[in-house]
Amino acid sequence: MTGVFISFEGGDGAGKSTQMKILSERLRAAGREVVQTREPGGSDGGEAIRELIVKGAKDRWSPLTEALLMYASRRDHLERTILPALASGAVVITDRFADSSMAYQGVAGGAGVETMNALHALVVGEHDPVLTIILDAPAEEGLRRADVTKGETRFEEKGAEFQRKVRQAYLDIAKAAPERCVVVDARGSVEAVATRIAEVVRQRLPAVLS
Repeated sequence: MTGVFISFEGGDGAGKSTQMKILSERLRAAGREVVQTREPGGSDGGEAIRELIVKGAKDRWSPLTEALLMYASRRDHLERTILPALASGAVVITDRFADSSMAYQGVAGGAGVETMNALHALVVGEHDPVLTIILDAPAEEGLRRADVTKGETRFEEKGAEFQRKVRQAYLDIAKAAPERCVVVDARGSVEAVATRIAEVVRQRLPAVLS
């Protein structure tokens, strides 16, 4: 692989989509080819599964069924979008990846850490991002900021306590994998957060953004 794989993570309303777009524009201005993508989704098959996951009643799926759907989407995303882009030398930036499954289904949902690790080994293997930016904000603030205009509200409807568990799960993930994960304060203006993220990328990946 000659490309660079970056993921954005965080609770609902943390600002991932906005910030990954800003970073993508910054990298393109620096002369890098950038592929922006998302999970669930990111490929034709992944987007079809996304419709099943993000819409409908909050208890539509059990946590394990939800995780299986997520990993089915993720495998297609890897095969069809991420790995080919990396092979071509692009910087791939995804709005969510496997850490979301650990936080949402594994920990907050209760499907279990060992289950997520087993699915990860089977589906993702060694294709983890080299850098994961975890945008951190209090659960209540994230819920206030979340975009619910598209009807994709299943996870927001799980409530503040669920989101608090998600937040703590991300902090634990970052603590366990400091070589890959950086927690960035998502509070403040869009510009201030974008500046923090750019500094992280410069420090961790100077060949990508100097």
